[in-house]
Amino acid sequence: MTLSFFDQFMSPTFMGIPLMALALTLPWILYPTPSARWLNNRLLTLQGWFINRFTHQLLTPLNLGGHKWALLLTSLMLFLVTLNMLGLLPYTFTPTTQLSLNLGLAVPLWLATVIIGMRNQPTVALGHFLPEGTPTLLIPVLIVIETISLFIRPLALGVRLTANLTAGHLLIQLIATAAFTLLPLMPTVAILTATLLFLLTLLEVAVAMIQAYVFVLLLSLYLQENV
Repeated sequence: MTLSFFDQFMSPTFMGIPLMALALTLPWILYPTPSARWLNNRLLTLQGWFINRFTHQLLTPLNLGGHKWALLLTSLMLFLVTLNMLGLLPYTFTPTTQLSLNLGLAVPLWLATVIIGMRNQPTVALGHFLPEGTPTLLIPVLIVIETISLFIRPLALGVRLTANLTAGHLLIQLIATAAFTLLPLMPTVAILTATLLFLLTLLEVAVAMIQAYVFVLLLSLYLQENV
């Protein structure tokens, strides 16, 4: 049976049961549990240092009202990074290549930032639809444009994460297939292709971390506008 390159993005099932829930639960099992001891091992120390630095960098532009989101945004960052990195392992499934999952994360969080802005400072939140000093003739057009741009934000969050990871996985599979095909025919070209595959894999590791960071960073910027 000939398999398509896109079969790797199909949600895995076992005896008719979708394994998406298992794939989403696995990252939390891999992280060590913090202890109350004064001295921890190197892994816990590195984990704590990374979380503290990321939280500090993310929440510095926000006022005190936005600091309530620290736990949520940091947990989301670790969750997305782990899912993206695990998806680079052979014979694994990447849940973040599914647009439905990414939109399921982006839409509620974006909507929460909008509701917070409408509740806490409705004048400022509505003022984003019409910049100060706008000519009278452009007022209806600008309101429509700003409304469309507001509702496109969650779609852009989900599509950006899905498209980048999907493109990376497809490139890795295409180059790996080419390397295996060229190995008996042109070994030298196959070695060069394998070298390119290794470099691309390193690039995809960086992309997996950067895209998770961009997802959370944009959410924090949306939150900054509304708190």
